[in-house]
Amino acid sequence: MQIRIIAVGKIKEKYLQEGIFEYEKRLRPYAKVQIIELSEEKRPLSASPAIEAAAKEKEGERILSSIPEGSLVIALDVKGQNWSSEEMAASFHEWELSGRNSLVFVIGGDLGISPAVLTRSDLRLSLSRMTFTHPLARLLLIEQVYRSFRIIRGEPYHK
Repeated sequence: MQIRIIAVGKIKEKYLQEGIFEYEKRLRPYAKVQIIELSEEKRPLSASPAIEAAAKEKEGERILSSIPEGSLVIALDVKGQNWSSEEMAASFHEWELSGRNSLVFVIGGDLGISPAVLTRSDLRLSLSRMTFTHPLARLLLIEQVYRSFRIIRGEPYHK
């Protein structure tokens, strides 16, 4: 399976970078994982709603151009479905069985995800009802992807 995580913004915190790298390494036996970091659109700190909307649309265009054709697209969205780890693993298993071998997860920037990207998405997934920083969400997502593969294969995953 090929998994692409498209994320707007760079991760500056070393501990998060190390955690993400660790799960990328752990995932190698299960899937080919690629993380694509897209730059945030520059804007003034006190940007108007119109400038913010335009910035979100530009970020959305870059996201859409990074999605391989035929991919199943999952947008991380606070209003998305809430799954348990077991439900996520079951979905991965179902996608594998149905031949959906290219998954794309999208993590927007601090402005969120553009309507065009949400429209293109096949699924909206919420990691929690709590609010997380986008870099932390990336770490949580990749850990849950790893956990899903461990669950599917009946391997221990509580460590």
